[in-house]
Amino acid sequence: MPTALKDFTQHSDVPFYQPTGNEEQLFQTAWQQRLPLLLKGPTGCGKTRFVSHMAAKLGVPLYTVSCHDDLTAADLTGRYLIKGGETVWVDGPLTRAVRHGGICYLDEVVEARKDVTVVLHPLTDDRRILPLDRTGELLEAPENFMLVVSYNPGYQNLLKQLKPSTRQRFLATEFDFPDAETETAVIMRETGIDAERARLLVRIAGNIRKLTGIDLEEAASTRLLVYCATLLMADIAFDDAVNAAIIEPLSDDADIKAGLREAIGIIRG
Repeated sequence: MPTALKDFTQHSDVPFYQPTGNEEQLFQTAWQQRLPLLLKGPTGCGKTRFVSHMAAKLGVPLYTVSCHDDLTAADLTGRYLIKGGETVWVDGPLTRAVRHGGICYLDEVVEARKDVTVVLHPLTDDRRILPLDRTGELLEAPENFMLVVSYNPGYQNLLKQLKPSTRQRFLATEFDFPDAETETAVIMRETGIDAERARLLVRIAGNIRKLTGIDLEEAASTRLLVYCATLLMADIAFDDAVNAAIIEPLSDDADIKAGLREAIGIIRG
């Protein structure tokens, strides 16, 4: 029998998230103590969903920023724009969160430019301030402000990693893919798929995650399994669903994709 869904009961306006440890307690304590939090873990393991879940449970606004190579400090703090023939200051998501309260979540923070982390430093110690040089303001973060960042340590390289001086400004917790029973229950809960096919998808992902000799940058994530189950529930053929939701997203290399198809074929028997 699949895992009982006793812990899955949540208010309809709270995004579904299944805890795998004490991460909810840690987040709530960090929130209460006004401490910044760093989430580490592979792509698609539930970090972003977890933050959305906790923001909804706490009843506070969530400002999510997907970091990338071109993200600058001004994208976070704000800039002057011309509106109606006038030059006006427009707050960025970080400034809005500091000014009005809420959680500012920087997803994959190591992808952002280096000047971004410099802006974060005054918010991650006991000062909890945000200097806005362009406007001359010095904003003090309210009690209901929290800074959360995430990244995938396994995908780092020498050019993209958090400096120790930045990492040590945060509480940190590590995420991973859930155990097979929990992951099966999550897929069933998210898509309505039956237990037999959900377990098969979890076995496929588990074996892909353990594969050696195949150069995959990322493992098969829980997110991809949910996508695959969604296609199956829409009556897409199994092989087509697996190809579209698992194999093709994982690699562009023809040999690697052939190896994945062979491995999946063995699992299916």
